[in-house]
Amino acid sequence: MPTEHAFAPYVRALGKGKLGSRSLSQDEAFDAMSMILQQQVEPEQLGAFLMLLRVKEETPAELAGFVAAVRSFHNYSSAQIPGIAVDIDWSSYAGKKRHLPWFLLSALTLAGQGIKVFMHGARGHTQGRIYSEDVLQQLGFPAAHDWDQVESQLSNTNFSFMSLQHLSPPLDHIISLRAMFGLRSPVHTLTRLLNPLEAKHTIDGVFHPTYGPLHQQTAMLLKHPRSLTIRGDGGEAEIRPDSECELQWVDEQMSSRQIWQRQLSKRDTQEQQLDPERLRLLWRGECDETYGEAAVLSTLACCLVLLGQAQEQNEASQLATIWWQNRNRLLM
Repeated sequence: MPTEHAFAPYVRALGKGKLGSRSLSQDEAFDAMSMILQQQVEPEQLGAFLMLLRVKEETPAELAGFVAAVRSFHNYSSAQIPGIAVDIDWSSYAGKKRHLPWFLLSALTLAGQGIKVFMHGARGHTQGRIYSEDVLQQLGFPAAHDWDQVESQLSNTNFSFMSLQHLSPPLDHIISLRAMFGLRSPVHTLTRLLNPLEAKHTIDGVFHPTYGPLHQQTAMLLKHPRSLTIRGDGGEAEIRPDSECELQWVDEQMSSRQIWQRQLSKRDTQEQQLDPERLRLLWRGECDETYGEAAVLSTLACCLVLLGQAQEQNEASQLATIWWQNRNRLLM
């Protein structure tokens, strides 16, 4: 009789029927993800594991274990990444399909004020969307391929983007399996919570309402000091200025929920041309973008509260307007 594969208990725990199945503990999740990253599982096991998690839905303990395993595998630490300190970790994995990624201008506005922003994301996993990496490239901000480039970009502009392809090639491969499964996997969630440079402030976005509290609880297990999860446009960390927006905060292990008030009275229902050149024109002040500018300012205001630069929405909105007006329009 063949010996049971070491990964089989984790698949069995998730798939043993309605009465017998269970979630993994944080330690079990760490071990399971470690085996996946070390290529110690068969393709059939990986597919079964990911889709059983997808049906069950991840728990905070599972996500925290997965994130810890990825951090350990890649040795994301001060020893591996010396001398790189950032103020805010910004994850961008969803892509946009209805509006442009206006939040990129919010991030660049922060960078212009001396806030060091590290953004990471993946592209191409879902058809019909545009991704931050490609838009940033068009605007003149190429993705960093290694930590030396990250350090150089942060030194020059206070902003750097790294693709998951270079941040974690194994996770990038798993995300690309979406086309095969026809479904997202838990990797789409855990990548948003990686925070590889251990920034004090983290921001990420979700689309489905249940994922906001999930991210919040996982951030607390991971002991992220200050985090913000936005139920944002298209699943990115971008405030929709034409509707109320739900925010999930973590501040030194204290969690809270907030509704961010809309800034535009009329709902935007127009079809959008997703031409990234419009971001450049808005940045330079060479076009009028009512929705886009409101999205930039609203998202920027949230970041100012996260960073402790303001206490509430009205104060943050006023400061965001000042920072936006003082941007370097020759940057791009």
